[in-house]
Amino acid sequence: MSDQKESKRELMQYAGLATQWLVMLGLAVWAGMAIDKKVSETSRLFTIALPLIALTISLWQLIKKLNKPRK
Repeated sequence: MSDQKESKRELMQYAGLATQWLVMLGLAVWAGMAIDKKVSETSRLFTIALPLIALTISLWQLIKKLNKPRK
């Protein structure tokens, strides 16, 4: 594969990863707010905890992906 095609492929791969992170964090915040609203009006435990869990999972996936040897 040419260098230009490979760099474009890597760029699209990272753009997809960024989109995945935004969607995952957005859903985690939304779900946390919805759960907190049903459980308690004053507590924001799930609004804080769910995005942190989602961020931890996504970082673990990124590290796992970057440690794979290239073909």
